Amino acid sequence: MAVLVVDEEYLEHDTGEGHPECPERLLSILGMLSTSGLLDRFERIPARAASEEEIGRIHAQRLIEEVRQACARAPGRLDADTPVSAASFEVARLAAGGVLAACDAVLKGDARRAVCLARPPGHHATPARAMGFCLFNNVAIAARHLQAKHGIGRVLIVDWDVHHGNGTQDAFYEDDTVLFFSTHRHPFYPGTGLENETGSGRGRGFTINRPLPATVTRERFLEVFREVIRGPAREFRPDFVLISAGYDAYKADPVGAGGLNLDAMDFGLLTQEVLALAAETAGGRVVSTLEGGYHLGDLGWCVAAHAAAMLENEGP
Repeated sequence: MAVLVVDEEYLEHDTGEGHPECPERLLSILGMLSTSGLLDRFERIPARAASEEEIGRIHAQRLIEEVRQACARAPGRLDADTPVSAASFEVARLAAGGVLAACDAVLKGDARRAVCLARPPGHHATPARAMGFCLFNNVAIAARHLQAKHGIGRVLIVDWDVHHGNGTQDAFYEDDTVLFFSTHRHPFYPGTGLENETGSGRGRGFTINRPLPATVTRERFLEVFREVIRGPAREFRPDFVLISAGYDAYKADPVGAGGLNLDAMDFGLLTQEVLALAAETAGGRVVSTLEGGYHLGDLGWCVAAHAAAMLENEGP
């Protein structure tokens, strides 16, 4: 049985009327997982709040204070795209901490895989800046937690959101212990993620970007993804795998502007590729966390395809 982390407090991050990163996203996902019977096949564990020390392994104290103060004055915005409400600081701590709780559960042996339905998302948040709907970088905080608390050596982060995970890239750009692999649309927000962005210093070669045009076919997308997962990602031999699971590469996503032409079922295929790699080198240990995905009618189908793959061969 795989682990699922979700918390009703995630609904309290209020982004305001009309904002695409809304609580209804989570309700749509949970509705589909329940209707499909997938929800009952997960072991539910509670989220916890990440400590400021844990968040501070990635983010500057100045940013932590900026987010805290903005929420204290809420409603407000951290940038043009990133509104906050009074509850947002504590909810963001729960989002990051939910992923940490999932990692702890997997390493404890409760399950080999975990799905985190955390919001707000995180992969645009840089060490010094909140942006792009993201307050704290949940997946980056988890990678450092794995290393600092559990002594994990090599962490692979796979990001298949339609937008480049610039914040995650920035966090590990000079690091040879974290391999960051991103497929994303380009040109597109936030404008980063060119193929020649490969890391610097000791980290050179440990960032892999595969920018793709809006006209890419789903077949070509899957081919590019497999080439990296079966090639340099496998050669990295990660001890643990994290997924920034965005679903705005879906062909009908409104924020993804048509995404990268993926069908809902393709998120299951991407997951299977990652699971096969993790089975070889990481003891099958994979934790995913929710990033983008804004088609309220179909988002649940996309997440269900991922969830079903994460449950394969994991017991009842």
